[in-house]
Amino acid sequence: MRKKMPKFIYKVKRGFGKRSPAILTATGILSMGTAAVLAAKETPKAIRLIEEREAELGDELTPREKLETTWKCYVPALTAGIFGAACLIGAHSVHARRNAAIATAYKLSETALTEYKEAVTEEIGEEKESLIRKKVRQKKLEETPTGPNNIIITGRGNQLCYDGVSGRVFESDLNTIEKAINKVNREMTYDMYISLSDFYDELGLDHTDISDQIGWNLEDGLLEVSFDSMILGDGRPCITLEYHVAPKYDFAKLI
Repeated sequence: MRKKMPKFIYKVKRGFGKRSPAILTATGILSMGTAAVLAAKETPKAIRLIEEREAELGDELTPREKLETTWKCYVPALTAGIFGAACLIGAHSVHARRNAAIATAYKLSETALTEYKEAVTEEIGEEKESLIRKKVRQKKLEETPTGPNNIIITGRGNQLCYDGVSGRVFESDLNTIEKAINKVNREMTYDMYISLSDFYDELGLDHTDISDQIGWNLEDGLLEVSFDSMILGDGRPCITLEYHVAPKYDFAKLI
């Protein structure tokens, strides 16, 4: 029978695994700093050894002879530097694996949602399906905080707007949003893809944790956004943005 892992050890192990990129990055930076300090600390000793060796031989040492004379002084610094580099590479590797896993999960969810939407539309009709989606958006909108600290002032309009991807309410107007769409679409025709962050930049919105990682590819068509007028939880009207094609993780693939 397999012995059960103690709860404390399990929590520590799980916590480390969850925060391993941050821990590895911090350790790597600290190790690099330690390497620099150790190298600086040992340099006077290395200089002294070179001077003593030159006095003993009565001649100036060659670069190779200097290395042979002083290399042991820098072993601790070199070790710390290698360890730090390994930690930073490890952190990057963990991030890469996690991003790949997220992208795969997102793609599977996106495919499942598309198939479900198509099946529902086929079963009840496009008009009823659209009505259901609108009710879902309205419910989500009513649950969105609308206090003074929750509404983003962009300085690019005074109509309340709602972005469903980030769940943010911000001030803008239809003209500004349409200009932003046109601009990123022009960029997409040249670059073949744009990120969600590119679109947010044009709207005057800050990037989110994932907006750099998701976006649109020209292969799926230009960015198209539908607008609707709905009511916030506090009773104020709001323009909602609905993307015809949802931003996806593998948007930057050109093949």
